Amino acid sequence: MNAYTSKSSNSWSLFTYLQFAIASSMMAGGIFFLEASFAAKGFYAMAAILLVSSTVSITKSIRDSEESDRLYNKIEDAKTERLLAEASSSDTI
Repeated sequence: MNAYTSKSSNSWSLFTYLQFAIASSMMAGGIFFLEASFAAKGFYAMAAILLVSSTVSITKSIRDSEESDRLYNKIEDAKTERLLAEASSSDTI
């Protein structure tokens, strides 16, 4: 039994990196040209950095959880296969 592993294409990876770069530069430009005090701009910048950081963290947590579930299911399938093999071999004896 082969486990399905998804691999994104090079085009998709390039698209996501470009999308992040464009969004980041637009956010930085928006904060830079905002007519507000330096302190207010700093708070907006910190909020933007925290938002990106927490997005990466939650994405990693979800991916790790899915991989853990996949490994657990693989182990359970192997145990089931072993039990079925033992049961079928004891029936033939």
